[in-house]
Amino acid sequence: MECRLGCGACCIAPSISSAIPGMPNGKPAGVRCIQLNENNLCKLFGTNDRPKVCHDFKPCPDICGKTDKAAMDNLIELESIT
Repeated sequence: MECRLGCGACCIAPSISSAIPGMPNGKPAGVRCIQLNENNLCKLFGTNDRPKVCHDFKPCPDICGKTDKAAMDNLIELESIT
């Protein structure tokens, strides 16, 4: 599955404990990543500055669903149970 451009759910819903440029302590769940632009695209995509956890996350139908809202809902639920 290819990432749905402009979704941004994986950059908002989950917490990220590793450092992100501009967010040295990572980010809490539900907080928009500072590297997510106004079009919900990662400004670090394809660069060496992108955190490993972000690079390793791969979209899949079970997580991303068929809509951006489904992706957000699924990731919020997963975050709440982990």
